[in-house]
Amino acid sequence: MNILILGSGGREHTFAYKIAQSSYCDTLFVAPGNAGTAAIATNVGMNVTDFDAIKAFVIKEDIEMVVVGPEDPLVHGVYDFFQEDEQLKNVAVIGPSKEGATLEGSKERAKEFMIAHGIPTAAYQSFTPHTLSEGQDFLETLSPPYVLKADGLAAGKGVLIIQDLNEAKEELKNMLGGKFGDASTTVVIEEFLDGIELSVFVLTDGKDYKILPTAKDYKRIGEGDKGLNTGGMGAVSPVPFVDDAFMQKIEERIVKPTVNGLAQEKIDYKGFIFIGLIKVGDEPKVIEYNVRMGDPETEVVLPRIKNDLVQLFLAVSKGALSNETLVLDDRSAATIMVVSGGYPEAYEKGKVISGIDKIEDSIVFHAGTAIKEDLVVTNGGRVIAITSLDNDFREAIKKSYQNIAKLDFDRMNYRRDIGFDL
Repeated sequence: MNILILGSGGREHTFAYKIAQSSYCDTLFVAPGNAGTAAIATNVGMNVTDFDAIKAFVIKEDIEMVVVGPEDPLVHGVYDFFQEDEQLKNVAVIGPSKEGATLEGSKERAKEFMIAHGIPTAAYQSFTPHTLSEGQDFLETLSPPYVLKADGLAAGKGVLIIQDLNEAKEELKNMLGGKFGDASTTVVIEEFLDGIELSVFVLTDGKDYKILPTAKDYKRIGEGDKGLNTGGMGAVSPVPFVDDAFMQKIEERIVKPTVNGLAQEKIDYKGFIFIGLIKVGDEPKVIEYNVRMGDPETEVVLPRIKNDLVQLFLAVSKGALSNETLVLDDRSAATIMVVSGGYPEAYEKGKVISGIDKIEDSIVFHAGTAIKEDLVVTNGGRVIAITSLDNDFREAIKKSYQNIAKLDFDRMNYRRDIGFDL
């Protein structure tokens, strides 16, 4: 079958890496893709939210499956677009409906869903520009640090954690005043949960599910979790501090109620649920939902799945996921993200990358790369992820760092402490 992946980052290169190995895959396309996907698939210059262009391409190339990487097309309703079109409705789309995608598209909606289905999460209230003063009063009832979240999508930058009350009040005013554009016309204020974070990934057909490997990623740009938030600087899977008893709590208290809640609300959901968790004491609580795989978590989760990924996706599309058995590699995976100098603030593109051909015993996943005059160049903030596997996660980390030392481009940067806290 012919398959189209939507997206251009490390997550999408990882999908392409797995899907290209599938016996079901005849021709693989990635839109728009990157230098890494170009080596194993055909890149297509399309915007992931240009549904009319996607339709024309799907019909022209006889695409039978579309795998949606990023959140934007999901929140904008790409699944529904296919379902409602006579020419497209038989194409398998891996991703939830627009209604399902509101679990990521609206922090307020996600909170309402958790409360309605008894899923443990932080206490919260939502505020709009008309209720700014009430929001500032609510902040006074909380203890620092204060957690402010833009309700809508803000490219991973819409969450602020602030120690000072007056600063929190001022930032609430700024957010409601348009700091994050339309994303912060509503702001969710949450109680701060003190613990260690992790991510759990679920593949579901809307009624049955498979729990994929757990992962822990690192968001801050600097060592010791200092500095600005990024899209992710590295990840480790599985999470060493998650034992069977804690995993059982996650499944019984969070995964099952989430999938059952989707079914009860008759939400069409065929894809991934990314559950951002925090371990408070020995109890799991949900921080947020995403409605797709994370990045760079995908780069450590998918390489540990031994199944034919397309076979799993076909089962999802047909509502037959219960017939499949998930087979995992027992080894740990670690990925380190190499980024452009200046990221996550201003950075330059077009820097020639050398040393990729020297990487041994690790997998290179391209994120922000492009081909220019037959050379691989930087084309984003997060540039390349180096993933390694080993029986000991510390050895996997070490292997990735040894290979990163072979890479070079102007102002290359990366964290040197990924996984050292585990």
